[in-house]
Amino acid sequence: MDWYALFVQTGQEELVKALITKYIDESTIKVMVPKRKIKERRQGRLYETSKIIFPGYVFLNTCMNIDLYYKLKQIPKYLHLLNNYQYNIDYKYDDIKTQDSQNSAFCPIKKDEIDLILRLVQSKEEIGFSKVYTENSKIMVCSGPLKGLEGIIKKIDKRKNRAKIALNFMGMIQTVDVGIEILTTPV
Repeated sequence: MDWYALFVQTGQEELVKALITKYIDESTIKVMVPKRKIKERRQGRLYETSKIIFPGYVFLNTCMNIDLYYKLKQIPKYLHLLNNYQYNIDYKYDDIKTQDSQNSAFCPIKKDEIDLILRLVQSKEEIGFSKVYTENSKIMVCSGPLKGLEGIIKKIDKRKNRAKIALNFMGMIQTVDVGIEILTTPV
């Protein structure tokens, strides 16, 4: 089974996820909307909120075929299945049936890209807070989802308690803010 990215209307990711799980058998498809926990300041107080990492995208883990593709096209708020734009998705059924597996119209997310995202979100589909210690402009992650991934951290914002990380998604580098706790002494 491979991971695919479904492009949907921004703000409708959770609705599309719910519709997919309602109308398509859960044994054939796993749906995920990756999120991140961050702290936001409103009216002088800090609140913990959850934001979507990739607005407008829903991730699918499935064995994609033409029948499933057409079931997905019937979901409201669905725009299109992301591919690497080498192939046109609007093939006739016979054209897709005769293609070999190398030239599939359904292009999965590259394994190294999705593995990093899955490692960060873990099983709860959300990047939690990491405990970070900085010394002489060197960043050390003591615990949390960023542990062992110090290389993807591009910048630390101590005032907002956020780390800017670089994620590769569909061949493009995306920078994402994730929540951190800054420690004064290493643990």
